[in-house]
Amino acid sequence: MLLKNALDALASVLFPGPCRVCGEALTNASRIPLCESCLAGFEEIVPPMCTCCGRPFHSQVAAEAAQPLCRLCRVNYYSFDRARSFAVYNDALFEAVLLLKYEAVGRLGNWFAARLATMLSREAVEWRADVVVPVPLDRARRRERGYNQAELIARPPAKRLNLPIEPRMLVRTKARPPQLLVSRGERWKSVRGAYATNEGVDVDNLRILLVDDVLTTGATLDACSRVLKKAGAAAVFGVTVARVRSWQAGLVSVAGAQKSRVHVKPDGGGGHPI
Repeated sequence: MLLKNALDALASVLFPGPCRVCGEALTNASRIPLCESCLAGFEEIVPPMCTCCGRPFHSQVAAEAAQPLCRLCRVNYYSFDRARSFAVYNDALFEAVLLLKYEAVGRLGNWFAARLATMLSREAVEWRADVVVPVPLDRARRRERGYNQAELIARPPAKRLNLPIEPRMLVRTKARPPQLLVSRGERWKSVRGAYATNEGVDVDNLRILLVDDVLTTGATLDACSRVLKKAGAAAVFGVTVARVRSWQAGLVSVAGAQKSRVHVKPDGGGGHPI
């Protein structure tokens, strides 16, 4: 503890950089550019939740049902077998995800990946997988950014879980629409037929861990899962850093919007340039 306090004090003197979320000076010896207060502001998703898609339950009655499933999962709405997210997409997590999405802050990706790996280890048998697959960007967007943020998130847990990662198993064949805000229906339409498996990739009988940054309506995970299962996958599990509350889905900007455009925060407040 004495050594940690000394390191924190030294860091505050030598590296007084601001937190990349709130702007306050960093006063601890951390490898990620976020202060402890902002990290503590992430609302981790914990039970009770839908046992299939991971949607948080606000009613204990729903959690105690014989089959604790949300209304969508009761009618087998999604193609993936189960999904989980680390935390609710609040303002702090919104800003952190933008650092991953547009500034390739790899150390932050490692931090999130450690939380995802811990989350999966709690149900190791149910989440048993053969391979990790990041949700791909379309070719133009990948070229524009120079990297895929889902791959930044996917690599560390793949290593921790001792699983191979296959970033080329899936390809996005159709670019995202240019508009910033889309309805739930438009989101589902925008990913219809947008993904395909790469030629020569063997998917048959694999249990696949699909990784993305944000779960908004579930449309992206669903579209990827449909393609993978059609190619022969035995099961597809989805994990994301953030999950949008259902009432926020219409307010959240399209994840692929260009850096120069305006995004709307998860609380529905005014947009701000990135």
